Amino acid sequence: MIGKIKVGHWEDKSALTGCTVFLLPKECIVSCDVRGGAPGTRETELLKPLFTVDKADAILFTGGSAFGLGAAQGVMKYLEERSVGFPTPAGPVPIVSAAVIYDLDFGDSSARPGPEEGYEACLAANVNEFREGSVGAGMGATVGNILGRSNSTKSGLGFFRYRSGDFMLEAAAVVNSLGEVVSENGEILAGPRGQDGKFISAEEVLISSWGLLCTKGYNTTLVLIATNARITVEQCSRLALQGHNGIARAIRPSHTRYDGDTVYVVATQELDVSIDAVEVLAARGCAEAIRNAVLRAESVGGIPARCDILA
Repeated sequence: MIGKIKVGHWEDKSALTGCTVFLLPKECIVSCDVRGGAPGTRETELLKPLFTVDKADAILFTGGSAFGLGAAQGVMKYLEERSVGFPTPAGPVPIVSAAVIYDLDFGDSSARPGPEEGYEACLAANVNEFREGSVGAGMGATVGNILGRSNSTKSGLGFFRYRSGDFMLEAAAVVNSLGEVVSENGEILAGPRGQDGKFISAEEVLISSWGLLCTKGYNTTLVLIATNARITVEQCSRLALQGHNGIARAIRPSHTRYDGDTVYVVATQELDVSIDAVEVLAARGCAEAIRNAVLRAESVGGIPARCDILA
């Protein structure tokens, strides 16, 4: 990824869970914004403007719900062994922020990423990792979960990449949403499936007589936006806000009380550019990464992907 950001995955293809780590160069400025009503996170508050640090050493996306946060300990061990972290009198303390998706009802609920799995993801990390679909934290991801996992559509991890001269912006998204993913013109790309197996609108389900009486779900969309722009932590926070606008463009409905939607922004401080243009690209890139997460997905664990539904 941009500026020597390394991406590494661990996944269990039989238990249908996994984790994805982003190892960050020391010059990165980092911020985070959580807008969903049901987040599972670690060290996100620390990354807001006005707090003690404006950097992180790694960001972890993981399955396993709150249990999966334990994988961050493995990332910390990996970084500590390499003397990476926030300087303290007792030595560096790695700053590892993490966010989870709920995939315990898909595959083996007793299998969750832990310290060993987080460490393995770090060992696998490299700058050329751009696989999409059912990889890493995307292994257990589905969309359109409003009617339950059995009526959802397989999703995963998606990327967006933009280059213009020396400027770069990339986005990565793990999409495990209550609602459906839509194209720029509003077409449902993947979502809840009705009795005939075709896509139906999650919003229409929500406002139906059934939806008004009974709504539940455990979902989240996780996004990382990376750019080589030279910007402040406050501007990073603005980009995270625009990332949430991208979520709202691509997922209907988004930011529900059952979704833990979380956006990270990483800036490698290499190039002076217009922050307004970067904000536009952050929203667009987030939306496109989300769409790619369902367009690149393949059927796993009995849950069909878009490509099979439309075949």
